[in-house]
Amino acid sequence: MPEDNQRQNEWKSGPVIDWLLEEGRLLPEIGDTLTQLGERLLAAGVEVERLRLSMRTLHPLMTAFSAIWERDASEVRQLRAAHGLETRSGYIGSPLEIIGKTGQPFRKKLDETLTADDHSVLHEFRDQGMTDYYGVPLHYAGNLGGILAVTTMAKGGFSDYDIKHLRRVANALAPVGEVTNARMISKAIADSYLGERSGGMVLEGKITRGHIEKIDAAIMVSDIRNWTGLSNTLPPDASLALVNAYFELIANCVSENGGEILKFIGDGVLAIFPVDGEHTTAQKACEDALKASQKAFETFRDIPEIAQIGFGIGLHFGEVLYGNVGAAARLDFTVLGKAVNQTARLEGMCKILDNPLLFSREFADLIESETTVLSRTTLKGFEEETEILTVKTSD
Repeated sequence: MPEDNQRQNEWKSGPVIDWLLEEGRLLPEIGDTLTQLGERLLAAGVEVERLRLSMRTLHPLMTAFSAIWERDASEVRQLRAAHGLETRSGYIGSPLEIIGKTGQPFRKKLDETLTADDHSVLHEFRDQGMTDYYGVPLHYAGNLGGILAVTTMAKGGFSDYDIKHLRRVANALAPVGEVTNARMISKAIADSYLGERSGGMVLEGKITRGHIEKIDAAIMVSDIRNWTGLSNTLPPDASLALVNAYFELIANCVSENGGEILKFIGDGVLAIFPVDGEHTTAQKACEDALKASQKAFETFRDIPEIAQIGFGIGLHFGEVLYGNVGAAARLDFTVLGKAVNQTARLEGMCKILDNPLLFSREFADLIESETTVLSRTTLKGFEEETEILTVKTSD
């Protein structure tokens, strides 16, 4: 009996494709989809040893994402390729680059026909006992796309019948991968421009104007000292590098201590440390905000780009309005309210009182650090007198 006819009796791609389009696409993670796809191909009689789904994506920190299923591995591996992938030796000349450039499938028997001209990854597969490599482009709408790469240890590699039906399976996987990529891009954009907490709320459907909730939070406002003077004297590229290094410092300190950046406003930052009623109490929110602030001051002199500047931080605790405001077709996810305004006024007093870290009595009463009152004054826009405090330092 001819090999192709024998293979037709051994496995059918139809049931695998039906599963992909009916059930596989509904799995919560692409790793789950790839795991079950590998298991179903094995159950159907295809001796797949490894599946790799790679996708170009839009993300500030990575240019591509890969999920790798291996027959004997306990879990799917996930790889994230940083920007600049095209310049790396591991990618240049690889099957993934060839498929990406040509838009065509790539097939290579991993036997004695391999030469020094073949990419090192193919030699590595052969050394692992693989006998055949087959990669298929997955075409998405727009400029992005994916690749499904399949390898086997079967004697003689894949048959022509295997290749024909694996391509059909890959075509069915394409829309599943495209939806996954769209979700990744949506989350990346939401997280990058709104923050993880706020972005998550938007993706959950809280996108209408006036969708506001009242929350208690520790509020942080930070601002570079004399930014106007600096930006007027520095070249534009130097100004950009300076402000980005400062934003990076504040953002890292905030996120590492449970807070979230809501806005970069010119040379300023607005961040919150919300009380969630379960894991984060009012006291913890304020302690976290204080830790983030102190960490920023401790580390900024070690960063050459911003070592020459100064910045102030104002801290307050109170109730804020958190959610969507703006025009009907142009919204902003932010916090509003008296507590936010008071925090901004406190930060503005840093230069006047010659102290980089100031906070309110409401904030001071919720932290364990010993504090000292620097001033009692009526802040602009407020009628009542405000106590302005800072952390007491040892003489």
